[in-house]
Amino acid sequence: MVRAMAEPLWSAEAGGAVYRSRDPVRNLRLRVRIQRVTAAGPLPAQASPPPPPLSAPRGPELLALAARASPGARRPPDEEEEAEVGWQEKLFSQFEVDLYQNESACQTHLDRQYHEEILKLEKAGGRKNYRIFTYTDHDRFTNLEEHCQKVTDSDHEVPSYLAERMANVRRRRQDRKPIEANSLKSKIITWEPSEEFIKNNHVINTPVQTMYIMGDLGPYGKLGQREYEHVLCTIKVDGNGVITVKPDFTGTKGAYWIELDRQKRELWKYTIENASVQVQQEEEEREQRVFRDLYGRHKEYLSGLVGSEFEMTLPGTLRLFVNGEVVSAQGYEYDNLYVHFFLELPDHWSSPAFQQLSGVTQTCTTKTVGWDDVAYFCYPFTLEMFFSQENESEDCLPQWPVLYFEVLSLDFWQRYRVEGYGSLVLPASPGLHILTIPTWRPVELGTVAELRRFFIGGSPELEDMTYVRIPATFKGERLSRFGFRTETTGNVTFRLYCLQQSKAFLETSASRHRMQSVLDRLGGFSQQSSVYNVLEAFQRARRRMQEARESLPQDLISTSVSTVHQTQEP
Repeated sequence: MVRAMAEPLWSAEAGGAVYRSRDPVRNLRLRVRIQRVTAAGPLPAQASPPPPPLSAPRGPELLALAARASPGARRPPDEEEEAEVGWQEKLFSQFEVDLYQNESACQTHLDRQYHEEILKLEKAGGRKNYRIFTYTDHDRFTNLEEHCQKVTDSDHEVPSYLAERMANVRRRRQDRKPIEANSLKSKIITWEPSEEFIKNNHVINTPVQTMYIMGDLGPYGKLGQREYEHVLCTIKVDGNGVITVKPDFTGTKGAYWIELDRQKRELWKYTIENASVQVQQEEEEREQRVFRDLYGRHKEYLSGLVGSEFEMTLPGTLRLFVNGEVVSAQGYEYDNLYVHFFLELPDHWSSPAFQQLSGVTQTCTTKTVGWDDVAYFCYPFTLEMFFSQENESEDCLPQWPVLYFEVLSLDFWQRYRVEGYGSLVLPASPGLHILTIPTWRPVELGTVAELRRFFIGGSPELEDMTYVRIPATFKGERLSRFGFRTETTGNVTFRLYCLQQSKAFLETSASRHRMQSVLDRLGGFSQQSSVYNVLEAFQRARRRMQEARESLPQDLISTSVSTVHQTQEP
């Protein structure tokens, strides 16, 4: 035996849908149609169904029984209703009509406003809706519904502290007035927040407006009882034009059903449709033209800010632009640290006249992070420089700029101490680079120097900070640091955003390899971590080869050269 089904039904607990609209939300309209499926009385004898199974029939089965029990029967007006609702449009229920008719029950301004509206409805012939009504964003039901929302689907859920706090927050803030500067009576920054302060401020404040479309599913003659009220649809709209509808519009998937666990096991079905006025094609085209015109003007405005001509470098010139940041320093002996740094430009490098090549950070106290004391500077700086080389012979190898820095400490008595020296070669590849540079400081033998450093401040210093590497004034072959005593201290972290600009980037890769341009010899590719080290090692190796060639006999050199030619011929 095949049991016929009238139409597919969906549970009212089905998931919702999220839409985004640029139009004003006041244009949103919904059409809701509700209908009682099963008859209020017992089924006729000739249409009585077979004995029920072990489990009670669900909604679709009751729908099939009702379709067989009363085919073609005309339903009374009380069992079927259709209403078209706008955004935040108030439709009163029977319970609200009975409540707000009495002026003594009105306590708030909203209650008195509802009282006046209900009196006007009574004079106009009464309300047109009976079972379908709404709760707007300002009604008490909206607050209670948000307070009673569950986070999980467990029947024994115990709300957490955060859930309780979130339930007490009114998540609608469009009408809030801006706070004036002279009205701030509390601290903007709380340096040592307590646990209670963290709990009270760990809530979101998303501007959302809510509206509920309700249905009074009580029996005929008993409308207006709160236990028979059911949520048919929930609509939420935030300030970004995001519209959440739960459950979703009916569309082609069928109506929703609600089964009531009463003696007669009534079954209701309802549909939700989008009844908003559709935009005509001419209006839509006009709107698109307006948007295109707006975007075009905005593009012209941005082009005017940038300029019509993009600044290009000269041929054979590399422009290096660095947005840097002194992030932090950690592992030092004393507190209240600051960093002094400057940039050294090698030969063939230059900078604009307005460019500052040195800087000093602010004094920063340290905080304990793990086992180290860390001082967070977050000090930004900008560097711009140019590399140009007229002689592109192989004997002239270019070098990259070096950033020298020193870390100092300052105590309460204005005594400063050198905490460490360090250097950083600017990265050769563009992009983001986070570098942690270790530092050291010179020390003296004996306890007298340490006592002087502790009590009166001061410590051995370098006259030339470039002594951290190879000074630019050094012209010899070997730099000896024998007898120079140092001590390893902490490290400094830098964050560098490097940009490179050159006309050579416009050339094809084959052309770049053929021309052996400046960028090829500089090694501006990502696989080289430090071009300067590579070039320096290459120069040392070539010098050693020359020294070894001078020390060997001439006949041995000619023999080795001929052997090399023979091995390379195949």
